[in-house]
Amino acid sequence: MTSEFSALLKRLRREANLTQEALAERAGVGVRTIRGLETGERADPRVTTVRLLADALGLRPEERERLLSTAVLRTPGGEVPDAESPAEAPVPPAAASAPEPTASGPTRSPLHEVLADVADQVAQTVAARWRREEEQRQVHDPYPLPVRWRPVAEELTDHWANIRRLPPGSAPAPLELGGQLDAIVDVYRRIPSGRLVVLGRSGSGKTILAVRFALDHLKARGHADAVPVIFSIGSWDPTAITLRDWLAAQLRRDHPGLAAPGPGGTNLAEGLVETGRILPVLDGFDEIADGLRRPALEALNATTLPLLLTSRPAEYAAAVAETDVLTSAAAVELTDLTLDDLAAYLPRTTRKARGRSATGWEPVLHALRERPRSQAGANLAAVLTTPLMVTLARAVHSDAPDGDPAALLDTRHFGTPEELEDHLLDNFVTTAYRPRPGSGPLRAWDPERARHWLGYLAQHLNRLDTPDLEWWRLGYGMRRTTRTLVTALVIGLTIALVDGVVGTLFDSVAYQLLDGLVAGLLTGLLFGIAYWFMVAAKDAAVEPSVVRMRIRGGERRTGRNPLRRLMIGALCGLVFGVGYGFVRGVLNGAIAHAPLPFVLAGSIGDGVLYGLMFALAAGPALGLLTLFETPLDIRSALNPISLLRTNGRTVATQLLVWSPVFGVLVGFGSLAVVYPAAAVLGPVAWNLTAALKLGLISGLGGALGYAFSLTSWGQWTVFSRIWLPLTGRLPWSVVAFLEDAYRRGVLRQAGAVYQFRHARLQHHLARGPRAPLRTSDPDGSPRGGPLK
Repeated sequence: MTSEFSALLKRLRREANLTQEALAERAGVGVRTIRGLETGERADPRVTTVRLLADALGLRPEERERLLSTAVLRTPGGEVPDAESPAEAPVPPAAASAPEPTASGPTRSPLHEVLADVADQVAQTVAARWRREEEQRQVHDPYPLPVRWRPVAEELTDHWANIRRLPPGSAPAPLELGGQLDAIVDVYRRIPSGRLVVLGRSGSGKTILAVRFALDHLKARGHADAVPVIFSIGSWDPTAITLRDWLAAQLRRDHPGLAAPGPGGTNLAEGLVETGRILPVLDGFDEIADGLRRPALEALNATTLPLLLTSRPAEYAAAVAETDVLTSAAAVELTDLTLDDLAAYLPRTTRKARGRSATGWEPVLHALRERPRSQAGANLAAVLTTPLMVTLARAVHSDAPDGDPAALLDTRHFGTPEELEDHLLDNFVTTAYRPRPGSGPLRAWDPERARHWLGYLAQHLNRLDTPDLEWWRLGYGMRRTTRTLVTALVIGLTIALVDGVVGTLFDSVAYQLLDGLVAGLLTGLLFGIAYWFMVAAKDAAVEPSVVRMRIRGGERRTGRNPLRRLMIGALCGLVFGVGYGFVRGVLNGAIAHAPLPFVLAGSIGDGVLYGLMFALAAGPALGLLTLFETPLDIRSALNPISLLRTNGRTVATQLLVWSPVFGVLVGFGSLAVVYPAAAVLGPVAWNLTAALKLGLISGLGGALGYAFSLTSWGQWTVFSRIWLPLTGRLPWSVVAFLEDAYRRGVLRQAGAVYQFRHARLQHHLARGPRAPLRTSDPDGSPRGGPLK
């Protein structure tokens, strides 16, 4: 029996002039699958299959949403549910009030209403986030620097007939795409394809334009319009993950509430991307790793998503030369600032001098006007042409009390434009960390130490080849073996301390000291092995949790299967217990100088006993956690620190639940295992006191070992709160340092991660320290010499 989905798929295939065989080949699915879906024999199409079909058909966003809606709202019998029989798809709490279809008249599907409501909430979060970023970057102080653009060379733009979506045989004229910052949305809306490439050299204002585009687009956004979301595309590996999946993953990272299950079995982030409710603003194509730009451009061309893409011209042109232009995309290029722009802007950024109308920028502007061919004038003319360099010059020579702009004319120290740029980049950090009496929340950091720590962060990002400073990956610039050893060391010392302290309640201090060392060594070794195989060997990071723990009340639907978690926990407990019991048996036998056969027999017996104990405890304890998990609130506006704190609270609650449950199960489970085993293995030295001791130590130690090795908050603690400060690469108060650097304008926030203010600053700091230059002597006279 055919259904709405079957009929719609058949119609769309015929409109695309494709046979079933051609569609199957293009989508990468079997012909029998296509035939079964169109005849209704296959009544439960997977969402992944529907996505492949939608891509192969090249559907517009509204057609894609309709195809997905008709697919996911079907019952196992293949019928579309009516008002009396709603689809039993889990709906997140934030969307539970979405209207349901009724039996009378056409209605918008529940999928449409749910995602429309979620998109509105994302739009509010995005708008608030980027308004704060504009304020933080002082974009409007005193006014935004001009950002203008012009059309690019024809070889970097697709055919105008493709851009204008015209039928074959048309001979369209080019669109008028010139404009400036406050007109970017109007220019974008002139492009029927909805695809625009913005090119500009380093520091020319591409990111500022992307932010302004997002905010202006959101101001005029209707309820059904897509939400512009800025993605730093430099972290995308197109050979490892598709564009749509990467966009969904980035949404879940920056908005963890979107990981909640949505209608149709997908999560909300995937639903938003698949139905065209996200307008990707892909910032930084040039920051994609070398060798990946060609496959990235090919992957972008394989989609029909409307988008805005920014890049430096050379990197984009090189990718185009290797493959093709961005399909159906118009392209513009940002232009340099003019002398009139500088003359209007720079004097307004410095304080007035008493009794004088001129400002300290007059000598600089005079050199640019009257002596443009001089060495100083030529250097300045080459440097002060981008918003980045002008804002750095303002920070160093206008905002600093002793910053005399005339120092920029000193050709003895700034003989080339590159040396002048290095001066601005060097002194920006020094100026940002200058002492500020009465500066409120800003802490007093030594500028040299701050430069050293920022340099490590920049080198860390360069090693990972990403602009995103993720707190959960701060230790991942080290080798995998080093990370594993550090994790094992921290866990071993922690378990030794727990065992030594708790064990003194039951045994002598001398015995417990030895027992703690043995327990710490064994657990550190075993957790280190587990960490290697589960995390380090895959060269993957432990991602932040997208759930919170709610002990009482509320929705608890995360899509996770408690039975599956129980089986995983039991298996891990069995492996860990067998290894722990066997090694402990070997050590005990060696200490007692027992013959080798007795040592092996005792070790195997201990391995079996401990394996059963931990399997029977770890499985139920881990499965129990699933019952208390609930999705994060979609409305929560996250930044790096709030995400860290949310994960810290989640881990703390998990430990409060898991530790006593696991301890009790180990303690009483040991009694249930040992006494029956004694009938097979012979007499076993075990009693209630030993069971209580094992339960307490296992509950505390096991919970801490799990937290440090397999949670993002634990990895943050191991590396960012212990190892990196201990080795001098970061300060002890890392959170305070990162937030302070953000308030000083050295770092910026992009959703749940930090980034350096600009990629140029990141790469400059990664090169190592340079001697900053004073801009004036203590008496106020100009100076260009190095600090003594």
